[in-house]
Amino acid sequence: MSIYQIDPAHASAQFKVRHMMIANVKGEFHKVSGTVNFDPANPAASTVEAAIETASIRTRDEQRDTHLKSSDFLDVEKFPLITFKSKKVTSSGAGSFAVVGDLTIHGVTNEVILDVEDVTEEAKDPWGNMRRGATAKTRINRKDFGMNFNVALEAGGFLVGEDVDLTIDVELIRQA
Repeated sequence: MSIYQIDPAHASAQFKVRHMMIANVKGEFHKVSGTVNFDPANPAASTVEAAIETASIRTRDEQRDTHLKSSDFLDVEKFPLITFKSKKVTSSGAGSFAVVGDLTIHGVTNEVILDVEDVTEEAKDPWGNMRRGATAKTRINRKDFGMNFNVALEAGGFLVGEDVDLTIDVELIRQA
Protein backbone atom coordinates (compact mmCIF):
# COMPACT_ATOMS: atom_id res chain seq x y z
CA MET A 1 0.00 0.00 0.00
CA SER A 2 1.36 3.41 -0.97
CA ILE A 3 0.02 6.75 0.24
CA TYR A 4 -0.16 9.56 -2.30
CA GLN A 5 -1.10 13.22 -2.09
CA ILE A 6 -2.83 14.88 -5.03
CA ASP A 7 -0.42 17.47 -6.42
CA PRO A 8 -2.57 20.64 -6.56
CA ALA A 9 -0.25 22.18 -9.18
CA HIS A 10 -0.95 19.25 -11.50
CA ALA A 11 -4.62 18.50 -10.86
CA SER A 12 -7.90 19.90 -12.14
CA ALA A 13 -11.57 19.05 -12.25
CA GLN A 14 -13.48 19.87 -15.43
CA PHE A 15 -17.20 19.84 -16.07
CA LYS A 16 -19.39 19.95 -19.15
CA VAL A 17 -23.10 20.84 -19.29
CA ARG A 18 -25.53 21.54 -22.13
CA HIS A 19 -26.40 25.23 -22.64
CA MET A 20 -29.76 26.18 -24.21
CA MET A 21 -30.03 22.60 -25.49
CA ILE A 22 -27.61 23.65 -28.25
CA ALA A 23 -23.98 23.28 -27.22
CA ASN A 24 -21.84 22.17 -24.30
CA VAL A 25 -20.27 24.70 -21.99
CA LYS A 26 -17.14 23.63 -20.16
CA GLY A 27 -15.55 24.88 -16.99
CA GLU A 28 -12.82 23.95 -14.59
CA PHE A 29 -12.02 24.03 -10.90
CA HIS A 30 -8.37 24.87 -10.32
CA LYS A 31 -7.98 23.89 -6.66
CA VAL A 32 -8.07 20.13 -6.11
CA SER A 33 -6.47 18.32 -3.15
CA GLY A 34 -6.67 14.95 -1.46
CA THR A 35 -5.14 11.65 -0.46
CA VAL A 36 -5.09 8.33 -2.29
CA ASN A 37 -4.09 5.09 -0.57
CA PHE A 38 -3.38 2.76 -3.49
CA ASP A 39 -2.59 -0.94 -3.52
CA PRO A 40 -2.46 -2.16 -7.14
CA ALA A 41 -2.18 -5.78 -5.93
CA ASN A 42 -5.32 -5.41 -3.78
CA PRO A 43 -7.54 -2.60 -5.16
CA ALA A 44 -10.21 -3.31 -2.50
CA ALA A 45 -7.79 -2.02 0.15
CA SER A 46 -7.41 1.30 -1.71
CA THR A 47 -9.15 4.54 -0.66
CA VAL A 48 -9.64 8.00 -2.13
CA GLU A 49 -10.50 11.28 -0.42
CA ALA A 50 -10.56 14.49 -2.42
CA ALA A 51 -11.74 18.08 -2.10
CA ILE A 52 -12.37 20.78 -4.70
CA GLU A 53 -12.60 24.46 -3.75
CA THR A 54 -15.85 25.71 -5.30
CA ALA A 55 -14.64 29.32 -5.53
CA SER A 56 -11.87 28.16 -7.91
CA ILE A 57 -14.43 27.69 -10.73
CA ARG A 58 -13.56 29.22 -14.12
CA THR A 59 -15.60 29.10 -17.33
CA ARG A 60 -13.89 31.92 -19.29
CA ASP A 61 -16.90 34.19 -18.62
CA GLU A 62 -16.77 36.30 -15.46
CA GLN A 63 -20.53 36.90 -15.34
CA ARG A 64 -21.26 33.17 -15.67
CA ASP A 65 -18.62 32.36 -13.01
CA THR A 66 -20.29 34.81 -10.61
CA HIS A 67 -23.69 33.21 -11.26
CA LEU A 68 -22.30 29.68 -10.75
CA LYS A 69 -20.78 30.79 -7.42
CA SER A 70 -24.15 32.16 -6.26
CA SER A 71 -26.89 30.39 -4.29
CA ASP A 72 -28.55 29.42 -7.61
CA PHE A 73 -25.78 26.84 -8.10
CA LEU A 74 -22.70 26.18 -5.92
CA ASP A 75 -23.33 28.78 -3.17
CA VAL A 76 -19.59 29.01 -2.52
CA GLU A 77 -19.96 31.12 0.63
CA LYS A 78 -22.05 28.42 2.33
CA PHE A 79 -20.45 25.38 0.64
CA PRO A 80 -16.75 26.10 -0.02
CA LEU A 81 -15.88 22.49 -0.90
CA ILE A 82 -17.00 19.67 -3.13
CA THR A 83 -15.84 16.44 -1.48
CA PHE A 84 -15.51 12.79 -2.44
CA LYS A 85 -14.85 9.88 -0.08
CA SER A 86 -14.54 6.37 -1.49
CA LYS A 87 -16.41 3.38 -0.07
CA LYS A 88 -15.30 0.64 -2.47
CA VAL A 89 -12.60 0.21 -5.13
CA THR A 90 -12.64 -2.58 -7.71
CA SER A 91 -10.50 -3.32 -10.75
CA SER A 92 -12.30 -2.79 -14.07
CA GLY A 93 -9.45 -3.74 -16.41
CA ALA A 94 -5.78 -3.01 -16.95
CA GLY A 95 -5.02 0.33 -15.27
CA SER A 96 -8.73 1.00 -14.68
CA PHE A 97 -10.87 0.99 -11.54
CA ALA A 98 -14.45 1.61 -10.44
CA VAL A 99 -14.43 3.77 -7.32
CA VAL A 100 -17.77 3.94 -5.50
CA GLY A 101 -18.08 6.76 -3.00
CA ASP A 102 -19.96 9.67 -1.53
CA LEU A 103 -19.87 12.90 -3.53
CA THR A 104 -20.99 16.02 -1.66
CA ILE A 105 -21.92 19.12 -3.66
CA HIS A 106 -23.98 22.07 -2.40
CA GLY A 107 -24.41 20.33 0.96
CA VAL A 108 -26.03 17.24 -0.60
CA THR A 109 -24.35 13.83 -0.57
CA ASN A 110 -25.05 11.12 -3.15
CA GLU A 111 -23.27 7.91 -4.02
CA VAL A 112 -21.51 7.98 -7.39
CA ILE A 113 -19.17 5.72 -9.32
CA LEU A 114 -15.96 7.24 -10.60
CA ASP A 115 -14.56 5.44 -13.63
CA VAL A 116 -10.82 5.77 -13.03
CA GLU A 117 -8.63 5.10 -16.04
CA ASP A 118 -5.15 5.74 -17.35
CA VAL A 119 -3.59 4.95 -13.97
CA THR A 120 0.08 5.20 -14.81
CA GLU A 121 2.97 3.25 -13.38
CA GLU A 122 5.10 5.14 -10.90
CA ALA A 123 7.79 7.35 -12.37
CA LYS A 124 10.56 9.31 -10.66
CA ASP A 125 10.44 13.07 -11.21
CA PRO A 126 13.62 15.21 -11.48
CA TRP A 127 13.47 15.92 -7.71
CA GLY A 128 13.40 12.25 -6.68
CA ASN A 129 9.67 11.98 -5.95
CA MET A 130 7.66 9.00 -7.16
CA ARG A 131 4.53 10.01 -9.09
CA ARG A 132 1.48 8.47 -10.75
CA GLY A 133 -1.29 9.96 -12.83
CA ALA A 134 -4.94 9.09 -13.30
CA THR A 135 -8.20 10.35 -14.79
CA ALA A 136 -11.62 9.88 -13.16
CA LYS A 137 -14.96 10.44 -14.90
CA THR A 138 -18.61 10.38 -13.91
CA ARG A 139 -21.95 11.90 -14.89
CA ILE A 140 -24.27 13.44 -12.31
CA ASN A 141 -27.65 15.16 -12.40
CA ARG A 142 -27.16 18.59 -10.81
CA LYS A 143 -30.72 18.55 -9.45
CA ASP A 144 -29.79 15.51 -7.35
CA PHE A 145 -27.45 17.92 -5.52
CA GLY A 146 -30.02 20.67 -4.94
CA MET A 147 -29.01 22.88 -7.88
CA ASN A 148 -32.42 23.42 -9.43
CA PHE A 149 -32.06 26.85 -11.09
CA ASN A 150 -33.25 27.02 -14.68
CA VAL A 151 -35.06 29.20 -17.21
CA ALA A 152 -37.60 27.85 -19.69
CA LEU A 153 -36.81 28.72 -23.31
CA GLU A 154 -39.40 30.18 -25.66
CA ALA A 155 -38.71 27.45 -28.22
CA GLY A 156 -39.02 24.75 -25.55
CA GLY A 157 -36.48 23.18 -23.27
CA PHE A 158 -34.31 24.88 -20.68
CA LEU A 159 -31.35 27.21 -20.42
CA VAL A 160 -29.12 24.78 -18.45
CA GLY A 161 -28.96 21.02 -18.87
CA GLU A 162 -29.41 18.74 -15.88
CA ASP A 163 -26.67 16.21 -16.70
CA VAL A 164 -23.14 17.29 -15.84
CA ASP A 165 -20.09 15.33 -17.00
CA LEU A 166 -17.19 15.54 -14.55
CA THR A 167 -13.55 14.71 -15.36
CA ILE A 168 -10.83 14.88 -12.74
CA ASP A 169 -7.19 14.69 -13.82
CA VAL A 170 -4.64 14.19 -11.07
CA GLU A 171 -0.95 13.71 -10.58
CA LEU A 172 -0.13 11.91 -7.34
CA ILE A 173 3.06 12.17 -5.25
CA ARG A 174 3.97 9.15 -3.12
CA GLN A 175 4.53 10.05 0.50
CA ALA A 176 7.55 8.75 2.45
